[in-house]
Amino acid sequence: MAKAQLQVLYEDNHLLAVSKPAMIATMGAAPDEPSLLAMARAYIRRKYRKPGAVYLGIVSRLDAPVTGVVLIARTSKAAARLTQAFAGRKVEKQYWAVVEGDIDPPELQCEDYLRKDDRHRRVHTTTSRANGAQLARLAYRKLRTLAGASLVEVELQTGRKHQIRVQLSTRGYPILGDEKYGARRGFSLGIALHSRRLLIEHPVRNTPLEIVAPLPPSWRGLGIRDDAVRTARPANDES
Repeated sequence: MAKAQLQVLYEDNHLLAVSKPAMIATMGAAPDEPSLLAMARAYIRRKYRKPGAVYLGIVSRLDAPVTGVVLIARTSKAAARLTQAFAGRKVEKQYWAVVEGDIDPPELQCEDYLRKDDRHRRVHTTTSRANGAQLARLAYRKLRTLAGASLVEVELQTGRKHQIRVQLSTRGYPILGDEKYGARRGFSLGIALHSRRLLIEHPVRNTPLEIVAPLPPSWRGLGIRDDAVRTARPANDES
């Protein structure tokens, strides 16, 4: 795979928002493997000519095959405030996914209990009384019917590992390319799950900030256009 380039969606003295490519770990990769965090650090060093250590704190993470918005704090103060906002569910998180089949019902509020299976690196649905069970909530709505598939918009209300992938698959609608959770149809790169939009309160200015990630090239073969994409405008912030 060609070396991925960092796509910056928003930047100021406190935050860096980027669009993660598919098949790149957000962080924690082996020393000889690329990661989004390493790419971001290299970008900051190069742009601001910082020879020493660069502080960056990952605030939101995505699975390796997933694309889209990832938020990175540039200061410890911003990291602490944003971590608190995510923990308090004060962040709006919207994803786009293409799933197998004509999803029915076209709109649904989903609630399940999930449990990690570390041995097999999977997540399963379970009962509320099971050891390690975590409540998972999301709402989806169908945006478009495709050839043997559906484009859905997902509002993520909790942030559990593999949550969208499991909750859609367990209802019979796995995400394209997601063989781990039952997909039979492939996808050109990674899986057809994209972190589309993030709405947060800026941790220093206390003003709303909306960040939207354009669809990656891997979606072009699905016939989905990315018209009128809005991304956050970089601010001239010297505070």
